[in-house]
Amino acid sequence: MIFLSGFLIVAIASNQIAKVFQKIKFPLITGFIITGIIAGSSLLNFIPPEAIKKLNFLNEIALAIIAFSAGAELYLDDLRSRLNSIKWMTIGQLVITFVLTSVTVYFIADKIPFMVDLENSTRFAISILFGTIFVARSPSSAIAVINEMRANGPFTKTVMGVTVVKDVMVIILFAVVFSVAKTLVNGNEIDLTFLIILLLELVISFGLGYLVGKILEIPFQLFHNGDVKKISVVLIGYSIYLFSNFIKINSDNWFHHEIILEPLLIAIIGSFVLTNKSKHRLEFRELLHDISPTIYIIFFTLTGASLSFHTLVNVFGIAVALFLLRLITMVLGGMFGVIAAKDPKKYLSVAWMPYITQAGVALGLATIVSNEFPDWGHEFETIVIAIIVINQLIGPPLFKWVLNYLNESHLRAKMKPLQSTRDAIIFGVENQSIALAQQLEKHNWKPRLVCLEDCNIENINDFEIISNFVPTAKNLKKLSLNKTEAVVLMLNDDDNFYIAERIYENIGTEDIIVRLNQRDNFEKFHKLGALIIEPSTAIVSLLDHFVRSPNATSLLLGMDDGQDTMDIEIKNKDYHGLRIRELRLPSDLIILSIERKGQMLMTHGYTRLRIGDIMTLVGSEKSLEDIKFKLDT
Repeated sequence: MIFLSGFLIVAIASNQIAKVFQKIKFPLITGFIITGIIAGSSLLNFIPPEAIKKLNFLNEIALAIIAFSAGAELYLDDLRSRLNSIKWMTIGQLVITFVLTSVTVYFIADKIPFMVDLENSTRFAISILFGTIFVARSPSSAIAVINEMRANGPFTKTVMGVTVVKDVMVIILFAVVFSVAKTLVNGNEIDLTFLIILLLELVISFGLGYLVGKILEIPFQLFHNGDVKKISVVLIGYSIYLFSNFIKINSDNWFHHEIILEPLLIAIIGSFVLTNKSKHRLEFRELLHDISPTIYIIFFTLTGASLSFHTLVNVFGIAVALFLLRLITMVLGGMFGVIAAKDPKKYLSVAWMPYITQAGVALGLATIVSNEFPDWGHEFETIVIAIIVINQLIGPPLFKWVLNYLNESHLRAKMKPLQSTRDAIIFGVENQSIALAQQLEKHNWKPRLVCLEDCNIENINDFEIISNFVPTAKNLKKLSLNKTEAVVLMLNDDDNFYIAERIYENIGTEDIIVRLNQRDNFEKFHKLGALIIEPSTAIVSLLDHFVRSPNATSLLLGMDDGQDTMDIEIKNKDYHGLRIRELRLPSDLIILSIERKGQMLMTHGYTRLRIGDIMTLVGSEKSLEDIKFKLDT
């Protein structure tokens, strides 16, 4: 408890210090690691070596959550449109990086200080362990860059798929390589019995992973309190390590052979099962998103505290050399993936750039190696951490650059005004139209007011007012109505119909909204597909809804802070044919309706979406913006 209390104080300080590193463009994890090094035994000794051993359970909890997070990103429906590219890029990155780095490290072992005096079998074990860790990538870092750049497109989808699939594959690869490495280091032979036992261990790990996936559903079914769910998930993750250690200790007595289960593999399979086979995947992902910042602080700070500052300085040169080696193999792997998948040639020279960054999974594997092989594992881990720090500094800027280069980033600041889909033109200048324009502007629309006469409006500088407009087809086109999302007609019925008809026949603006003056004119506007508001009945209907359902009416009218409604047309072909229940909608969004070819659908979880469907949603403004970007891009 004393060690734990002292470490928590250091972790709180680490969180604040890392924010300073972030301000000077360093990754947060670099700040965590450096704070841990300073607080560790090589400098201030706030966290002595005996504390590292006592606090190992924190490492195990963190590794389980990191594995859960990696598995939660492997949602198969999101990857289906780029499966061929993902397959070949994964093979290229996995095989080429693993084989070339393993072979190279083995042959340059004399240049790596801690490997000089080791036997060839141990050198080979270390080489394949390096090769495995060099394959690992960071899904959390990739997601952070993609969200920051608002990236979307075939290259981005391939990157996300490869990043997640690689981390699943690298953990499976590590389970095999780790067993082989232990056998080689201990001087045992790799025979048929060893291979059968290894296969059996993998099968058991997969089976336990499936069981963990089902167990993970229980907290979401039984509990409503979010904190209870988080604690339950953490305990389930830690239980995987407790069970694996229990089997390792007792299997030798039971079967006269030590059975090694891979907790990371069990955790990632469990997370994958829950993500793809249950209705709780979105809630699970959000829960992990809430837990992860705290986990990263604890894990990376504790890892830094276990390092020797002097060792880190001594191995930094070899770390740079190994970083360059990894970079070369990734370039070759990227080129192979592009050629094999027959992707566009413009990807050929840049396909490797998104896969540089490393974080939790790579560091977790290095920590396992360090704990298992105390003679040289510490130096191994230190080199890996130095490489991860370099990757963290160089990877994200290169990823951002390539997204801009391929025009798959969609930053708001760089969008031209004419490309905006939030333009509205209001015909008629009066108190109601001015109030409407002001309200739209508050919601980040760009309204323009058009007057058929001479409009002299004072004290209106917030938006454009066009006076003396003659509504011919030619003049209407000059207003760029084909790039305008909505036209609101607030003139008399004759002028409204004339303009609506010209727009209908010559332009085809998405939404034409008409304020009706005479009920008798309803039908002719309806034939043009206009959205019709009849003031006299609208007020009565609104009051009626306020009386019968005040909460729902307030929500739909946007009267609740941070809440809004939005119509989104589905243009992204990846969502064509997807069931509503398979959408990864944020939990604060509700689907109100779906319109298809002018008909309103009675929707349920198994309703399949189609290109051109217009989905009406209600929820938080941020979530609405995020889902609009995904569905209509």
